[in-house]
Amino acid sequence: MSSSTNSSQNSSPPTRSWLGRFIVKAVVFAAGLGLCGALLGALALALAWPNLPDLTALTDYRPRVPLRIYSADKVLIGEFGEERRNVLSFNEIPDVMKSAILSAEDDRFYQHGGIDWLGVARAMVANVVNMSKTQGASTITMQVARNFYLSSEKTYTRKFYELLLTFKIESTLSKDQILDLYMNQIYLGHRAYGFAAASRTYFGKPLAEITPAEAAMLAGIPKAPSRFNPIANMPRAKARQGYVLARMRDLGYLTDAEYKQAVEQPIVLKSALGTPAGGYAIHGEYVADLARQLLYGVYQDNVYSRGFNIYTTINAGEQEAAYNAVREGVLDYTRRAPYPGPEDTIDLPQGTEQDPGKLDAVLDSLQDKYTDSDDLLVGLVLSASPDKVVVARSAQEIIEITNKNALKVIARALVKNAKADVKIQRGSIVYVRKNGDYWEILNKPTVQAALVSVRPQDGAIQAMVGGFSYGDDQFNRVTAAWRQPGSSFKPFIYASTLERGLTPATQVSDEPFVLTAAQTGSKAWTPKNYGSTYEPMLTMRQGLYKSKNMVSIRLMQAVGPKYVQDYITRFGFDRARNPAVLPLALGAGSVTPLQMAGAYSVFANGGYRVPPYLIDRITDSSGKVLMQAKPVIAGDAAARVIDPRTVYVMNDMLRGVATFGTGARVHRELKRDDIGGKTGTTNDSHDAWFAGFTPKLVSIAWMGYDQPRSLGSRETGGGAALPIWLDFMRYALKGQPQTPPGPIPAGLEKVDGDFYFSEFPPGQAVARVGLPTPGEESNAAPPSDAINDLVNQLSSGNDTNGTPAQTQRVQF
Repeated sequence: MSSSTNSSQNSSPPTRSWLGRFIVKAVVFAAGLGLCGALLGALALALAWPNLPDLTALTDYRPRVPLRIYSADKVLIGEFGEERRNVLSFNEIPDVMKSAILSAEDDRFYQHGGIDWLGVARAMVANVVNMSKTQGASTITMQVARNFYLSSEKTYTRKFYELLLTFKIESTLSKDQILDLYMNQIYLGHRAYGFAAASRTYFGKPLAEITPAEAAMLAGIPKAPSRFNPIANMPRAKARQGYVLARMRDLGYLTDAEYKQAVEQPIVLKSALGTPAGGYAIHGEYVADLARQLLYGVYQDNVYSRGFNIYTTINAGEQEAAYNAVREGVLDYTRRAPYPGPEDTIDLPQGTEQDPGKLDAVLDSLQDKYTDSDDLLVGLVLSASPDKVVVARSAQEIIEITNKNALKVIARALVKNAKADVKIQRGSIVYVRKNGDYWEILNKPTVQAALVSVRPQDGAIQAMVGGFSYGDDQFNRVTAAWRQPGSSFKPFIYASTLERGLTPATQVSDEPFVLTAAQTGSKAWTPKNYGSTYEPMLTMRQGLYKSKNMVSIRLMQAVGPKYVQDYITRFGFDRARNPAVLPLALGAGSVTPLQMAGAYSVFANGGYRVPPYLIDRITDSSGKVLMQAKPVIAGDAAARVIDPRTVYVMNDMLRGVATFGTGARVHRELKRDDIGGKTGTTNDSHDAWFAGFTPKLVSIAWMGYDQPRSLGSRETGGGAALPIWLDFMRYALKGQPQTPPGPIPAGLEKVDGDFYFSEFPPGQAVARVGLPTPGEESNAAPPSDAINDLVNQLSSGNDTNGTPAQTQRVQF
């Protein structure tokens, strides 16, 4: 054993000696690398330093004034082009705010030279111990350099310039100046830049009145402004606040008693001027964006820095009522529709919720992809069964869903054999919403809706909601969505016939209408009534009440498609989007909700076309009026587009629709006799409409998918769009006296309960359409001009929306 040991020692050098030589070589090599690195660093510094930006943006900091947009009653509804800022001098910022910032972000700020090497070492150790990046070492000076001059990209080049700028800032400005800049320009969520603006945004008070508890909450936001602000996530904000308060106590900024008092202080969120914290008093996003676009067309980029104020025609109360009506209408539809399943499902290990930090980290990562939408909140399912679903919003906010109505909506996702993409289970990502006194799970809606309301006397837009959520989708469907109007278009067809000798008492065939391939010279056209129900004959009035397609087609056929096309342009409809073909009688053209509002205003205001408008006036930052609207006013003879007798008869018929016809729910619920309106549902329920009005207000509601598809076989304008219209009009008409019908215009007579133009009295007016004269039978084909128009359309194979014409079948 001894000889073996000696042999081993003689054959190789001792381990300690080998290790010593390795360490010496490593140190020499590192020193060489360090020297080379220092030389290269010095060279890079010498080359880069002269190219660094000067600090004018820091030392001469003057924020621009944003474009502000108001309702007619001076409620702020939008700001564009710049941030919310309230710049304060260093001495105006309270000490408690300064100490909270230093405690949260950089407690050695006044000791280091821009880079806290001790902090860097501490962060490295913490990250190694935790096996992840749990701490950073970015100083306040580094954040100032980054926010003023650099992009957020994570590259070595950007990091190098950040270090150089940090040194330059430290060598040029005092510590107080640097901290002052940081406190005035750091982003703190909800478009608030600087702690003074954030104090008003979240707490509705000037920064001078801030408490230690509120200061600590604000100081905790810079770490992750989108997730740590108290509006987005109060539990996370409170947790971060607790950390900052503890640091303030440990660093001597708070006594134990002050710390305890701050921890116990309730946080009340309230923005300035009584508006919701972080937002505006009303939801006017679509309005504000449209106003911005209109002004941008005049001033281009200068619009964002000149302090313009836009005063719109919007009524703040009606705007909020419209927002709520659209949102509730879409959510009601979502509850009726089959639940499509959770947004996604992740692997959530058992026991994750037992570690609050780990659960919050998972939720933070999810909220980067799935965002809240007003009161629709992202949550993570911890457990699911047919009688209870447990959802986490954060480690501190666990929601239990047990209400039977709520569970009924998602029942198909909770059964044992539910399909994988529909099943709600542990790890499912869902949206939750507080519905009265209970929570519910709803999918984030993909269906859309819109509502616009105008004052028919001058076209002033009173309310406009262009979709379910502006935050998710800025497309304004009121102004930009070209959709088929379906039966809501029929009143314009009916109006055109009154001036050609037809009357509400004219009898019209409701039998199926067919054009054979031989008649068209192309393909057969066989439109249907809704429900495929037919009657031998209806009066024109009855046909409108029941929204019969066969009646509308025969009326248009009687006066001629070309005449109808010319006639509807009086209401503001585009000729090119509404071709002179028989399917136009069923609303197969294309309109926008705003066009419909302008068109129905002609009925409401006595026969005058008054184009809708949004901007009342624009002022500069000093209040000087730069532009004042001069709208067309109903009563101006130059604006008259249809005969006042036609208006009177159509109002009478449309009030009948809202009392006895497809819109009878209007009268049942609102108990008013001065409302006229019309439902509209397109082929396969792709679009649902309700257009309704009083003499003082016109409102249009629409629902559908952006990429047209069926809302469901049972969804109609009366079931999907009318509830939205009703919810809005309940508010808008509350306390408003009814307007009785005016006197019958000259040249209009009422005979046997119905109306006749004086030039078309009983016996001379058109008595029957599509029916044989008494005592005769007739199988005559439709007039040749109507066939020729239809042949031209069918031979192209498409209608105005690119779908085969023979498939167009529009229902009420």
